[in-house]
Amino acid sequence: MKIVIAPDKFKNSLTGFEFCDAVEEGIRQVIPDAEIIKSPLADGGDGTIEIVNYYLNGEVIHVTVNNPFFQSVKASYLYNQASKTAFIEMAEASGVKLLKPEVFDCKNATTLGTGEMLIDAIEKGATNIILGIGGSATTDCGIGMATALGYRFLDKNNQYVKPIGANLSSIKTIDDSGIHPKLKTVKFKIACDVSNPLYGQNGAAYVYAKQKGATLQDIELLDKGLQDFSKLIMSFFGIDPQLVKGAGAAGGMGIASKVFLNGTIERGIELIKHLADFDNKIKDADWIITGEGNLDAQTFSGKTIQGVLTSAKAKHIKVAAFCGGMDLNSIELETLRLNYTDVVTNYAIDIDDAMKNGEKYLKRIVKKFLESFCQFE
Repeated sequence: MKIVIAPDKFKNSLTGFEFCDAVEEGIRQVIPDAEIIKSPLADGGDGTIEIVNYYLNGEVIHVTVNNPFFQSVKASYLYNQASKTAFIEMAEASGVKLLKPEVFDCKNATTLGTGEMLIDAIEKGATNIILGIGGSATTDCGIGMATALGYRFLDKNNQYVKPIGANLSSIKTIDDSGIHPKLKTVKFKIACDVSNPLYGQNGAAYVYAKQKGATLQDIELLDKGLQDFSKLIMSFFGIDPQLVKGAGAAGGMGIASKVFLNGTIERGIELIKHLADFDNKIKDADWIITGEGNLDAQTFSGKTIQGVLTSAKAKHIKVAAFCGGMDLNSIELETLRLNYTDVVTNYAIDIDDAMKNGEKYLKRIVKKFLESFCQFE
C-alpha cells in the first residue's frame, strides 16, 4: 500500500510538516507496513519559503537592499549552490510587510530592492531563479527592479526617471544598453496566482492599489501611467501587456517579469510541485492524502488541493482531503471530485478546540478514513 501525504498548512494551527507526521502516525497504527511518502506543499502564500527550503535545501542569504521608499532594509533569500537555484520573495524587499499601514503609498514606492536581490543571486552564480511576487507595496510596473538590473528609463529630455509608479507616464525611452551581462543567462520562473490585466477596471491600480495606500486620485494616476507605459512596452518588446495573463500582478510585476526577465509565469503550487518532483513521487500510489486549513471557494483557484488533484487525476490516483474546516455546499464539493473528505470541525467542540488540537483530530480522521476506504478497495 503506497500513500503520499501532500498537504498545505493549517494556518495558525498545524504546519505542513506537522500534518504529515500526524497522518503518518495514524496510518502506521492501522497499516504498519504501508509505504508512506511525505511531500508537504504550498501555493505561494505564507509559509512557502519553509516548504521551498525543504526541497531546495538552500543556504539563507542575507543582503541589505532598498525598501519600497529607498531606505536600507535587510532581506533574505534561499540559494542552493549545487543546483545554482535561488528562491526570492519580492515581499522581502518591496512588500507591505515592511511598512506600517499609515505610511502605505504605492505611487511613490519602488521595486528597486527586489532587483537588487536578483542581482545578488546572479552574482553568486544563480542560473535558475524562482521569484514570488505576492505581497507587494508597489505599483511601479517593475521599473525599480529593472533599474537595478541595468535598464534606464528616460523622460522626453533624455533625463533619468526615478523608478516609482507616479512617474510611469513620464517615461519616453527604455535603454537596455547597460543591463547586467549575466541577466540573459538566467532562467526565471515567476510564482503568480492572480490573472489580472495590467490596467483598466480589473487591473493593477483599480483592484489592488487602494489596499496599498492609494487614493482615488492616485489610482487614476497609476492606471494612466500603466496604460502609457504599456504602449512603450509594446513598441520596445513587441508584447501587448493586456494579452498577458497576470500582467497586473503585484503592481505590474507580472508583465515586468516577462519583459525584463524573460520569465515564465506559473501558479505557485505548480512551481512547488516541480521542486518537490511531485508527479514522479506519486507514481503507483494508491492514495494521496492532502489538506489545507479551509476547504472553500478559493480551493478552485490554484490552491494546493487543486494542484494535487490535477496531478492525481492525470495518473488516476484517488485523493482524500483532510481539512480544518469546510465552506462548500454538496454541489461544489462534488465538482472537486475528491474521493474522500473529512474536516477537523466535525470532531472538535469549537473553533478554538479545532485550532489547538488539530493533530489529535487528524489522527482520528485517519483511523475513520482507513476503516472507510477498505470498502473502496
